[in-house]
Amino acid sequence: MEPETRYARSGDVSIAYQVTGDGPFDIVFVPPFASHVELAWQVPVMKAMFERLGSFSRLIHFDKRGTGMSDRVTGVPTLETRMDDLRAVMDAVGSERTAVIGWSEGCAMSALFAATHPERVWALILYGGKARSLRAPDYPWGPTEAEALRAIVDARFLGEESGAGEEAARSGSPNATEEEIRALATYFRYSASPGAAEALGRMNMVIDVRDALPAIRVPTLVLHHVEDTWVQVERGRDLAERIPGATYVELPGKGHIPAATEAGPVMDEAERFLSAAWDAGGWEGGEPDRVLATVLFTDIVGSTAKASELGDARWREMIQAHHGLIRRQLVRFRGAELDTAGDGFFASFDGPARAIRCACAISEGVRELGIEVRAGLHTGECERIDNKVGGIAVNIGARVAAEAAAGEVLVSSTVKDLVAGSGIGFRDKGATELKGVPGEWRLFAVEGVGE
Repeated sequence: MEPETRYARSGDVSIAYQVTGDGPFDIVFVPPFASHVELAWQVPVMKAMFERLGSFSRLIHFDKRGTGMSDRVTGVPTLETRMDDLRAVMDAVGSERTAVIGWSEGCAMSALFAATHPERVWALILYGGKARSLRAPDYPWGPTEAEALRAIVDARFLGEESGAGEEAARSGSPNATEEEIRALATYFRYSASPGAAEALGRMNMVIDVRDALPAIRVPTLVLHHVEDTWVQVERGRDLAERIPGATYVELPGKGHIPAATEAGPVMDEAERFLSAAWDAGGWEGGEPDRVLATVLFTDIVGSTAKASELGDARWREMIQAHHGLIRRQLVRFRGAELDTAGDGFFASFDGPARAIRCACAISEGVRELGIEVRAGLHTGECERIDNKVGGIAVNIGARVAAEAAAGEVLVSSTVKDLVAGSGIGFRDKGATELKGVPGEWRLFAVEGVGE
């Protein structure tokens, strides 16, 4: 019998999930582009994988918001929001720590989750994934932006035509039987409508998690087929090279989606890797000493002159109001206050979009007090020190803030790359040198936070 579909609440959105197996450890399967938790059992390769994974673990798989049996939503979910959904599913099933398997498009979010929440992940497997979608001067694979947009629009219209699902299935799984092709085509149709697929494609197009990958500290396995028809094998190699200590296995065969008869070698590698990681102490908890975080620095512009203008008593009142406003916004956007020195604040967040929105709310709010602040943000690997964070990423964040003008929220390119699909707008401020930090850094001013 197929398992029961249940729902976890992530904010006001219901996320569909299923649980199978009762092994000694948990695995969360993060699906590709779109999925359907119930129809997956009608797809031979998915059924084979889920049964195999459930034979040695407790397997948890879910539909991302906006797809499959999860709630439809307005707009396109960001990687940050999807991480919240994954965590909500884990909480719903009582999973404190899990191995995460990211499949294809699910790899970017899985990698980001492992870097951001290492206390909840003890192993990571990435299959058929990539660190970035678009070609760039330092990334010679994938389409240009114009090519990607054209392909996305064309796919929208093709998706409305008869036989489109079968054509996509044959492209992704060239060794599948006709029965498998029909099952995959049905799975695709029920997973996302043509319009939803277009919206997801536009968001995925701008994903770039390269700067986050070095922060992954859990045992990681990267799997890629040597003749992957959708994601070049060079992109799998690049993905593995960017993750410290990652194990990379190149599998023979053609296609992005294995045929049912080809699932065995993929699952053999997964089981072997996870069993070894678990036996080596994957079950042990403990607080990780490094984590991917977004740091925010703010300070009042012209504070000395303002203090002289107001006098000591009124300045103290204004500072108290300033501190109260910032602390309310930190609570609202799930930020953690780390330090306060005079008129400056230092805080950290587990999501860059929340951090940007918090900074913008602070910048707008303090104007009612007759002052302006400058704010700077950076996302990077931070050391955890006595419930605070430190390291080069913190220094970079402070230097970015120092470059901001009055009333400006300035971010590093790393932050900008990680908020794809958030609706946040940016203005390129060009490259600059940050005092005490090697190299040039491209900075961007926030010009609107969307909804």
